[in-house]
Amino acid sequence: MILRSLSLVGFKNIGAAALRFSDGLNCLVGDNGAGKTNVLDAVHYLSMCRSSLGGSDRQAVRHGSDFFVVEGEYTADAGHTVRVACSYSPSGSGGGKKMKCDGKEYERLSDHVGVVPVVMVSPADTFLISDAADERRRWLNAFISQSDRGYLAALVRYNAVLAERNKLLKQPHSPTHAEILDVLDMQLASHGDAIHARRVKIVERMRPLVAEYYARLSDDREEVEMIYRSEVTTRGMAAVLAAAREKDVATGFSTSGVHRDDIVMRIGGDPLRRYGSQGQQKSFLVALKLAQFAVVREATGETPILLLDDLFDKLDTGRVERLIDLVSGTGSDNENETAVGVPAGQIFISDCNRTRLESVLQRDGRGYTLFELAGGEITQP
Repeated sequence: MILRSLSLVGFKNIGAAALRFSDGLNCLVGDNGAGKTNVLDAVHYLSMCRSSLGGSDRQAVRHGSDFFVVEGEYTADAGHTVRVACSYSPSGSGGGKKMKCDGKEYERLSDHVGVVPVVMVSPADTFLISDAADERRRWLNAFISQSDRGYLAALVRYNAVLAERNKLLKQPHSPTHAEILDVLDMQLASHGDAIHARRVKIVERMRPLVAEYYARLSDDREEVEMIYRSEVTTRGMAAVLAAAREKDVATGFSTSGVHRDDIVMRIGGDPLRRYGSQGQQKSFLVALKLAQFAVVREATGETPILLLDDLFDKLDTGRVERLIDLVSGTGSDNENETAVGVPAGQIFISDCNRTRLESVLQRDGRGYTLFELAGGEITQP
């Protein structure tokens, strides 16, 4: 997937901009707060219908504006054109968020997820290591949903039933309480087992890729691993819910199930969160996202757009150079493939130091298109 052009109106600190991109490397440079991340976030909006930073749609509206509009024109790997538009207005009869693809508005935003796949690496990714398990599940759900509509449908249904179950658990006990719980648990078990099976398959596919990418980024300095941890693995969802029934009734919420699962990240056999340096943690996260890139492309047949925000954040020059080698396809027998067999696609890179970034890219030897940002204004030098 190649993003040919991007149009922004009233998006964050950008009043208006119309940009055209190259098929390969596109570099955004400028001081902190200039708007580099905002451009990348606009690309993320067009793929995932939301900000990569977790903020509300209202927060994406430029100060003093009443709405924002983001539009992109893409060329798919098969050669056809895809036009996507996202608009948001906080009030009025036409208020709310709307997504259109080729001029047709979606009834459900979730129907768009996966049409234009994207993978983003940013400083905010540290939450995957430092924050609670629900953040890792949220990332895993969004990632799998890009390539598996059946998974997304099962997840939506699971969450709906889970909400009904939790609502029931908070109500005073009645004669029909247990019977209703039985019905809800049967539905949760069906959806939960489907979700669990897909997560296990994806994580198992990613494990060797993460290890390989990390080894290449760190020059084989440490060994890393990721493990999917779930009660459902050994007993199945129905048994997990049955075992937790008494506790759930007492506490008033569902204490067990795939909504409580986690991903364990280790370095040298120890928890990455506790024993990994900032550079090691960032390298792991980059390896994780590159593995995501590989799996999404493998599953969909469409090459995701890769967004590298604040490239040098917690990475030394050596690791950045190895990262550029990996994602640009240099050093491979096939100039269109990375060393682990993932075809290189369109890449967006942001950095606050133009001289530093250009120095690395010039050593890499691959051409690039440069954009400079200052105060929300975007120019090409």
